[in-house]
Amino acid sequence: MSTTALDLSLPCTAEPAEPHLHTANATDTPQGRRFDIDCELAYDLGGDCEFLFQLHAMTTPRQHLISESFEVSPAVPTHIFEDPIEHHRFVRLRAGSGPLSVRYRAQVRRLPEPDAREATEVPLAQLPDHVLHNLFATRYCESDELSRFAQKLFGQVPMGYGRVLAISDWIHDNIDYQIGSTNATSTSRDVLLQRAGVCRDFAHLGITFCRALNIPARLAVGYATFDDPPPDFHAVFEAWLSCGWVAFDPTKMSPLDELVRTGVARDAKDVAFATIFGPAMMTRMNPCISALD
Repeated sequence: MSTTALDLSLPCTAEPAEPHLHTANATDTPQGRRFDIDCELAYDLGGDCEFLFQLHAMTTPRQHLISESFEVSPAVPTHIFEDPIEHHRFVRLRAGSGPLSVRYRAQVRRLPEPDAREATEVPLAQLPDHVLHNLFATRYCESDELSRFAQKLFGQVPMGYGRVLAISDWIHDNIDYQIGSTNATSTSRDVLLQRAGVCRDFAHLGITFCRALNIPARLAVGYATFDDPPPDFHAVFEAWLSCGWVAFDPTKMSPLDELVRTGVARDAKDVAFATIFGPAMMTRMNPCISALD
């Protein structure tokens, strides 16, 4: 079976301040833990299909790409492009009937999350321009409809990191993690009503509550380590505080320091690991990640 392989080994890069990127020398890269990513996806196609994959590790101030490769079997033309705002990467390809598999491998150095316990909320008038769009209600995060509920729960909680942590803890304590309880169209309001969901639903609800309190928030997705198999992609939410973006995981299923991000966005509609146009059935999903040191 023929295979398309792209060698995407790159020097480490860093991101000093959103949204700009610059290239740094490998010797400038701070020390941190290395992670090995080996992600395989396989499909059975019933006809011509267009795919948009988001599997590539991001480069951020705390996440440095060491090397990576992307393979497609059977061999088909691929096109890789970068989101101009958030800088996560996508792969576009088209394939005909039959089996299709893709494999993404990478080594990434990941720095610990910063200590943000003293971080404060940022007044609206002082928010940077590039975070303002993370204040608005979106398809999965109806912060306008849930504003009164959020104010009732958290309006009197002291502002700052502690209030966002209280949001995350409330979701963990009041929403059941239940596979199959939601689907691709479930919103934060649905999750709140049924009190059950999966990681993306937990994150969407955290985003919704934050935005309802005028705290910019967004979704972060990627590869994560879990105590129990099978491996899967993971979603958390990030809130914009005085020290920048701070991550929270209401599921408490995986250490935040071990999340290798593939994308950030206002909600899940913009960061699906695979978007498919055509008759395709997934036959295998194995997004593995392991710590090397």
